[in-house]
Amino acid sequence: MRAPTIQRIELFPVHVPFREVVRQAMARSAGGLGMAIAAEEAWTGGDFVIARLTANDGAQGVGEAFVWLPETGVSPAQVIDAIQNALAGCALGANPFDVRRLRARMDANLARSDVAKGLLDMACYDLMGHVSGRPAHDFMGGRGADTLPLAALIPLADPDFMVDMALAFQSSGTATFRFKLGSGIEADRTVMARAREALGPAARLRVDYNQAYTPDQAVRAIQAIAPFGIDCAEQPVRADDWLGMARVQRAVDVPLMAHEGCFSLTDFTALVELGAVGVLGVNTERPGGITQALAAIDYAARRGMGTVLHNQPLGIASAAQVHIGAARADVLGHAMELFGHVMLEDDLIVDPLDYSGGSVRVPHAPGLGVSLDEAALDRYATGAAIVLTCGTTKHR
Repeated sequence: MRAPTIQRIELFPVHVPFREVVRQAMARSAGGLGMAIAAEEAWTGGDFVIARLTANDGAQGVGEAFVWLPETGVSPAQVIDAIQNALAGCALGANPFDVRRLRARMDANLARSDVAKGLLDMACYDLMGHVSGRPAHDFMGGRGADTLPLAALIPLADPDFMVDMALAFQSSGTATFRFKLGSGIEADRTVMARAREALGPAARLRVDYNQAYTPDQAVRAIQAIAPFGIDCAEQPVRADDWLGMARVQRAVDVPLMAHEGCFSLTDFTALVELGAVGVLGVNTERPGGITQALAAIDYAARRGMGTVLHNQPLGIASAAQVHIGAARADVLGHAMELFGHVMLEDDLIVDPLDYSGGSVRVPHAPGLGVSLDEAALDRYATGAAIVLTCGTTKHR
């Protein structure tokens, strides 16, 4: 039987607006973003790049990358440029099952650019599944769970609104909650005190500061909320202040998690060696695709750390993270955060994932188990698709 090879790459830039209720909730915060990050540009929705790979037997696989300049540092155009002018030469003609070899070739030919590399890597896992008729998690170690618990995201706003939103999620079965904080130490403490009282002792709470504090402030802020039982505290200091993160982690018992300051597998291992983190945060852009995500989770598990799978993706990357979670269910230790289906007005897949009872069901169909909605893709596209084939590049 002839080995499968990638013959065609299609790249689609996409923007999907937030739901109106999400925009209203974000507007309640001081910066209008529902979090303490100091970005000045309005955040009105999600920017994405969709990739579709076609193999020599006609099988197809899709991938998705979410980008936001204040955090990701690259635009859809830059992701497309990296693939068009550097990475396509590695992927076209490659066997999609040889993901480790493909990653090595991409690393050899283009520095960093983990978002672009991860986009192709994800699409390879979907393509593997469609070539073989097997679900993607089979290529990650197998399915360790049929459902995975979800955490709720609570945007930064006034305490009444935040607690009421958490209670609404709890009433639908959610047991874990991530609270956006960072408007001040006393304000943070008020929110978490009220949340613990309202949600009860069994609720699992985590917080996200979005770089709001200096290291000294972060120590005081985390110590102020620690009595309420906090699973982890995400990015309390500036993204590039790894030494500051280490100072904070030495001073507090709550495990820290890096997000804006962690893009690659090398970043995470360095943060661990510095003693700057106690929990791994992973999505399919960071540390750059499914292959790297699995490696990071396995490294964290060897160091005795759990993992938070988190993002606000469309349906393709949501499914990819669910497959990752299913393959590593025994070592995660934390509920997943998938907010795209809540925040965005469309998820660009034909049939939505099953989000019910505070959990998500693992797809069993081939590949990622979801199908790209072509009509929605056309509706939300922000530019012409780029079509790359062996020896040619053209606009469609």
